[in-house]
Amino acid sequence: MPKQILKAYKVRLYPNDEQQVFFAKSFGCTRFIWNKMLSDKVNHYKANKTILNNTLLSIKKSLNGSKK
Repeated sequence: MPKQILKAYKVRLYPNDEQQVFFAKSFGCTRFIWNKMLSDKVNHYKANKTILNNTLLSIKKSLNGSKK
């Protein structure tokens, strides 16, 4: 079995003001969706004792009017 060599690179970004706003919005939306899906899974498990297989499509349908 051949050995695998892994490489890693550290990169530092220096975004301008417009890019900082974009990153903040993107990460905020991502965090909101993650927490919403996690909350749905936890609540479903507490109620039914089964695992909920929710997808982004299901969350999109329920949050369709929430876009900013």
